[in-house]
Amino acid sequence: MLIITIKQGKEKGLLAGDPWIYLSAIEKVDGKPQERNKPGATAIVQSSSRRFLARAAYNAKSQIAARVWTLREDEPVDHAMMKRRVQAAVERRLDAWRAADPQALVLLVDGDKDGLPGLLVHGYGGVEGYLICQFNAGGVDLWKVPVVQALLKATGCPNVYERCDPLLRKGEGLPVASRVLAGEEPPQKLMVREGGRLVPMDIRTGFTYPR
Repeated sequence: MLIITIKQGKEKGLLAGDPWIYLSAIEKVDGKPQERNKPGATAIVQSSSRRFLARAAYNAKSQIAARVWTLREDEPVDHAMMKRRVQAAVERRLDAWRAADPQALVLLVDGDKDGLPGLLVHGYGGVEGYLICQFNAGGVDLWKVPVVQALLKATGCPNVYERCDPLLRKGEGLPVASRVLAGEEPPQKLMVREGGRLVPMDIRTGFTYPR
């Protein structure tokens, strides 16, 4: 596992709850070269005095060098963590999603707020509709399989599609490719409620058609 050592005094933001670690705050990164070059590899973050601070997803290719998974030393970063956090995020919003207009795009997972930095998931069409996922950071991209498994279980929705934001993905050193992750691909054009009106949209890309 990688070990990130933070410069003296630069751990204050981390301890205050900031989940992002920038390159300027890092003194050194120890570990095998193949791990250091893998976007999203799990790292232990320690202070200059070698005190444990966090576990984080390290990405040498990103402006945000590391994104915190947990401040708890006894909490491993594994399949169970991903599934647990996805389940908790969906449960917080499941009733609102079920009660919402089925033609609305409803946020189900909200990145850092849910302890899943870089992951956005929207639901469309209720439990028989579609989940649209964006893996905008190396860490969640590396754990894509357990994330999708957890989404299928937590929502009961059979169709999961990955939408890619080219700028964000390229900035993380990640491949740019939208694709079906489970079930069926959404139609090219659907009517989506935005505020009080319906607009024609390709939910696979977020493109809104001219009316």
